[in-house]
Amino acid sequence: MSTQNLLLELFVEELPPKALKKIGAAFAETLQASLQAQGLLSADSVLTAFASPRRLGVHLTKVLEQADDKAVMQKLMPAAVGLGADGKATPALLKKLAALGADESAVAGLKRESDGKADVLYFNSTITGVMLSDGLQKALEETLGKLPIPKVMAYQLADGWETVNFVRPAHGLVAMYGADVLPISALGLRAGCTTHGHRFEAGIDPVYIRNADSYAAQIATEGAVIASFAERRAEIVRQLAVAAAEAGSNLTPIEDEALLDEVTGLVERPNVLMGQFEEAFLEVPQECLILTMKANQKYFPLLDSKGNLSNKFLIVSNIRPADASTVIGGNERVVRPRLADAKFFFDQDRKKTLASRVAGLDKVVYHNKLGTQGERIARVRAIAQAIAGKLGVDAQQADTAAQLAKADLLTDMVGEFPELQGIMGRYYAQHDGLPATVADAIEDHYKPRFAGDELPRNPVGIVVALADKLETLVGLFSIGQVPTGDKDPFALRRHALGIIRMLIESKLDIGINDLIAAAEKPFNGLSAEHRSALLTFIFDRLANALREQGYSAQEIDAVLALQPQRLADVADRLAAVRAFAALPEAASLAAANKRVGNILKKVEGTVAAQVDTALLKEPAEVALNQTLTTVKPQAEAAFARGDYTASLQALAALRNPVDAFFDGVMVNAEDVALRNNRQGLLATLHQAMNQVADISKLAA
Repeated sequence: MSTQNLLLELFVEELPPKALKKIGAAFAETLQASLQAQGLLSADSVLTAFASPRRLGVHLTKVLEQADDKAVMQKLMPAAVGLGADGKATPALLKKLAALGADESAVAGLKRESDGKADVLYFNSTITGVMLSDGLQKALEETLGKLPIPKVMAYQLADGWETVNFVRPAHGLVAMYGADVLPISALGLRAGCTTHGHRFEAGIDPVYIRNADSYAAQIATEGAVIASFAERRAEIVRQLAVAAAEAGSNLTPIEDEALLDEVTGLVERPNVLMGQFEEAFLEVPQECLILTMKANQKYFPLLDSKGNLSNKFLIVSNIRPADASTVIGGNERVVRPRLADAKFFFDQDRKKTLASRVAGLDKVVYHNKLGTQGERIARVRAIAQAIAGKLGVDAQQADTAAQLAKADLLTDMVGEFPELQGIMGRYYAQHDGLPATVADAIEDHYKPRFAGDELPRNPVGIVVALADKLETLVGLFSIGQVPTGDKDPFALRRHALGIIRMLIESKLDIGINDLIAAAEKPFNGLSAEHRSALLTFIFDRLANALREQGYSAQEIDAVLALQPQRLADVADRLAAVRAFAALPEAASLAAANKRVGNILKKVEGTVAAQVDTALLKEPAEVALNQTLTTVKPQAEAAFARGDYTASLQALAALRNPVDAFFDGVMVNAEDVALRNNRQGLLATLHQAMNQVADISKLAA
């Protein structure tokens, strides 16, 4: 079957820039997948995606004009139903064949096979391969229906009667197979071979596409558009680097992947220009200036080698005038009032201390069931003081930082830029003359804010961050606001992961139950159900994090089954389990441990881990007890000094005595005293084997 290359372009009004990358990739990949499923693509077909502010496009190589015919064997019905006693077709079978376009003459060719229960009739037929025009029409409809569109709009077509729904009004459709136009339609548009280039700088309008392969070059030369999102993004990166080098030898544009994607979604032919503002604005915290330039104007601030903001910034323009001074001057005039506002907010905010703002938090509702921000701060302070006492951190500084942590929410700067909460609190705390540790803790109590974010920089910050996150978790769990499915409006998963990271990476010597106990006290306690749910939630988050780090499900289950209190030890426990699993004795001991656990579960009440040596009758139980008497203290001593690998490896000596015990000793003896003593021996064994991890989880 012959092949040619295919081009499809949908020309639309300006697409949402933040979503363009995702929409463009989905458009291309979904179309390709649909054509592939219909058998219209060669095995080595190559996809090229196009996505600019005003177009979504796809180029595919080696596309079939018609898919290959396909043999299909279709199950009809049981032979007993389809054929009478005389072997002739029943009315039911004839009706089924007619629905498939066949008649009674096909009965002789039916295949008869058993499905394990009865003989079944099968009909062999050939499905004619789909034509490209039909397959592309289906693929385009499927693609448009599956696009990850943030918000759909409804608009009327040119006839004034029909209304269609799409992310933005569509005005053109190109579908070319080689040099031929394919007869497809979508969104009220018939496919043709014309499109439009840059809104202001296209050399020709409209652009007549000669064939599928000339599209990218034509739209670039005649239409002044870089249609590929990836190529346009790379060109912006290149121009940013060149412009930064021209601005100063030690200046670099700020790194921001989201901003880069958004700007790529705003321009069709990028032109990077440099602007600047008065150095006096640099007195304002650079986070404020950077945020307003990025968020409001989509500029790339320039930083020096130390990461300090310069008074120069880069503009990604969509036009290339001969004299760019007007464009640069216009952008400088636009950014100046923004920076002036930031300076005004900063100056005004410093006229009041953070401490004077705390009372205002009593008027800010935190949650209708959990009270105001003021009430929340009181709880965070109590939790922070409790944690500080357990960790030996300055409780007074922790209390001060916790008290002032949310005060900057009432400042003008944070009111304008909520993203600066905590950051501005640190600046204002410094202005108020507070210790650096307190100021840093005010900013850092939000950390870690996302995966890979840095932890608070000092112990006071760690304490307040733990208190803040624990207060959120305990408070919301106490009222049943638990994440369900993908919904987590209060970011409780992120809070739990933040707590886990601080406990592990800062090697904090505090148990998770102690933390929860401290956090629930200001709430007058948690119900047993809510406490258990919260503990399970935290360990589930830990398990997910460990899986991402490459630990196996068995290793994780073995360690977390014991719900170890000091999370800083989890990595060492996992390493010990991995080393133990490599021992030749591991499989036998894991199976034996599982068996011991099952036996003890069936005993009513609690079995004390104690043995009366006078009641040991069988040689195997005597030998096991003697080995345990030697091994158990060794394992416990290694465990006590934190050498979990040695603790587990000491258990290897138990393999033969344990195997011999189960081969030669009846645990549930008729003699009650013997039975209880043997159960006590097993409880002692179980206790010795499960200090580091539940090794029964390693059993096959």
